[in-house]
Amino acid sequence: MKLFEKFEIALPYDAFLAKYGSEAHRVRWRATYDDVKLSAAQLALLAEFRRKTNVLVLAGAWCGDCVRQCPIFSRFAEAAPVLDIRYLDRDEHSDAQRELQVNGGNRVPVVVFFSEDGFEVARYGDRTLSTYQDMMEKQIGIACASGVARPDDPLLGRVAQDWLDQFERVQWILRLSPRLRQKHGD
Repeated sequence: MKLFEKFEIALPYDAFLAKYGSEAHRVRWRATYDDVKLSAAQLALLAEFRRKTNVLVLAGAWCGDCVRQCPIFSRFAEAAPVLDIRYLDRDEHSDAQRELQVNGGNRVPVVVFFSEDGFEVARYGDRTLSTYQDMMEKQIGIACASGVARPDDPLLGRVAQDWLDQFERVQWILRLSPRLRQKHGD
């Protein structure tokens, strides 16, 4: 499957929610969006992004994990206009869902990062490390084997940082790409 073809037909955030979300879904996504607060350091990092990055998000407007994570990406795009983030509905694009399964299952959100010219750079999803740490603490207990669950750290902020780490990694891959450095003369 050529996933970049899916990126080209995917929708921007607001159009995705308008097409696939009910009013109740849009309210939930907006509430998370309003709660996402990026730190000065995070905003400064995003301001350093120079390479156009095409980001495909396989999502469902109804999905609780998407509600808790996808609005974070809009905050990133506001601070880094080089991020072109588009959404693809999981149920309408079952071929993409099959291609992007996680651990043999249909999961969302799953994010695929592409260079400006459509080369796949990375994939990441469905939940971040901080989310899984939080789930381990709640389901297994504070003494989970990882030893890194931090109950004093607000989860939304940790999840935003987890995602920012992925966006940053992709940006530096693109900035250091010999092919793109030659193209851009840097």
